Amino acid sequence: MRILVTNDDGIFAPGIHALARGLHHALSPDHEMVVVAPLVDHSGAGAAVGPVYERESIPFEPVEIPGIAGVPAFGIDGPPALAVILACIEGFGERPDVVVSGVNHGVNTGRSALHSGTVGAALTASQFGLRGLAVSIAWSADPVPWETPVSLAAQLIPILYASEPGTVLNLNAPAVGLRDLRGVRRGALARSGLIRSARSADPGPSDMVTGDTRAVRLTLRGARGSDRAAESRELDPASDAGLVDAGWASLTALVGVQEDHSVDAGDLVDGALAILDRDASAPR
Repeated sequence: MRILVTNDDGIFAPGIHALARGLHHALSPDHEMVVVAPLVDHSGAGAAVGPVYERESIPFEPVEIPGIAGVPAFGIDGPPALAVILACIEGFGERPDVVVSGVNHGVNTGRSALHSGTVGAALTASQFGLRGLAVSIAWSADPVPWETPVSLAAQLIPILYASEPGTVLNLNAPAVGLRDLRGVRRGALARSGLIRSARSADPGPSDMVTGDTRAVRLTLRGARGSDRAAESRELDPASDAGLVDAGWASLTALVGVQEDHSVDAGDLVDGALAILDRDASAPR
């Protein structure tokens, strides 16, 4: 089994180092591993690949990850989905069998999964017929218990490898040690996302201000000083976000972009085509 490890926090982030080391030690000698990830933070990039049409090549540089000097690792000038594409078309050796993305510092649950570069990398793998696993842990101050999601991921990879091509799993863990983890449950995608509310405000000291610039001030779920009790009340206990909030790890199967074959969607497209064909054939 050949494993590609990537992330959206960047190749120098502690989460990807913990993941690569943990998987390498847990799964040796039954695997090959390559690490290909962005040189800089691309959080929130989704499955973006950047402006590839304007580029003749994608720069990269070798990186050594402490503790696994023998594992090839490369930082690329681009987002994580691009790293997956380059690996899948053998830009960094043989095509991988499994793509593991993370560990992201901050959960990727509910609506936020759509915008997550961590999840976007795993979904990109599925478009190539590979299996993908996105791994995230709830935000916390140091020391972050990386061993919790890494241990779960290592147990999941043989199961994922035996699954159907294109399978994608999204794993989110609370910021607790393995001894304090309540267990793992299947989580439905929550209706909530990272941003709880927004309001108009004056720009802050870190905002770029030009002319008559205003700002939208965001209230983020789980941020420092947030109302944790109110946030918990908003969550469905069976959702991925609700499970993590209650101390469980959440596992969710995801699918990416696919054609809508429902009857309603078919009728909508047929109706639209009839109007478009009629207008296109009308005399000018």
